[in-house]
Amino acid sequence: MTHCRIHRRLVAAAAGFAMLAAACGSSSSSTSPKSGTAAGSSDAPLVVGYSAWPGWFPLAVAEEQKLFEKAGLKVELKFFADYTASLDALVAGKIDVNAQTLNDTLLGVAAGSDQRVIVVNDNSTGNDQVICDASITSVKGLSGKKIAAETGVVDHFLLLQGLAKVGMTEKDINFTGLKTDAAAAAFAGGEFDCVAVFAPFTVQALKRAGSKVLFSSADFPGAIPDHLVATPAAVAERPADLQKLVDAWYLTLDYLKDNAAAANKVMAKASGLSEAEYADLAKGTTLFTADQAMAAFTDRPDDPTSLPAMARQINPFLVSAGLAKKEADLSKVFDSSFTKAHLDSRS
Repeated sequence: MTHCRIHRRLVAAAAGFAMLAAACGSSSSSTSPKSGTAAGSSDAPLVVGYSAWPGWFPLAVAEEQKLFEKAGLKVELKFFADYTASLDALVAGKIDVNAQTLNDTLLGVAAGSDQRVIVVNDNSTGNDQVICDASITSVKGLSGKKIAAETGVVDHFLLLQGLAKVGMTEKDINFTGLKTDAAAAAFAGGEFDCVAVFAPFTVQALKRAGSKVLFSSADFPGAIPDHLVATPAAVAERPADLQKLVDAWYLTLDYLKDNAAAANKVMAKASGLSEAEYADLAKGTTLFTADQAMAAFTDRPDDPTSLPAMARQINPFLVSAGLAKKEADLSKVFDSSFTKAHLDSRS
């Protein structure tokens, strides 16, 4: 498995989707029909993809508590056990919205996919981790060690950041690309010296006797923000539905605040963890309020939570690390209009 595997798949999927749209004379996807019950909405459910991450399991709460319906929206939640498959599904227009990280969004845009961040879910503040056996006590100590991570996505990105901080690259380690769940299991079974994984797979990896977190996203503030990312077809043809999705997200955060125990039970079940294990992950993911999200959309060069500022840092790193061939065009990536409209409706 190589650095460019994800890049090639994204390019191919983006090209294929563009050809399909041209052949049909429309840029809309099969899940985003133009006909609707009102301007900017559709009778068809909005298809929203998500995968295993503490900042996205609130979507399972929204579904169980019927908060999408409360916001006036039909949603088809599609859970992806394979995070990479969710990225590919968004590129191919098979879903309208996907939950994904900033660096993975920029990789998609750099490869030719038009994607728009419409919700700031959270910032990873420790739940992305590089976990090692007891013998490794420093990042320099990773030299020559067998390390697994999912190639080209978020924790590979974290691993490369950690190496770069001490003047090392992937060439200095013995890297193996594995899906995140498989990487965690293989490390727990003693097959690797270290693994880079995100929660909840961190729980499995840390079951290995003597294992410990060498470094985490807490050491790189702001570097791993998480979002709901929409296709341009959804933004153009279903803005009213996307607004309802954003409103439902903040209804969900209100529910989490007022019903913490009940929400934790739902999210623990969705993650396959015990309620105590899931609750322990809370400190490693900082969910953003609507006000914090709006601030994150603002360009503030000295603030690591500023998405435009962080994107300008991530962009060249993705190229220098070999994950992208060119930098992403940032001019259309961030769409704060839905969050602003939500805040305006509350005032």
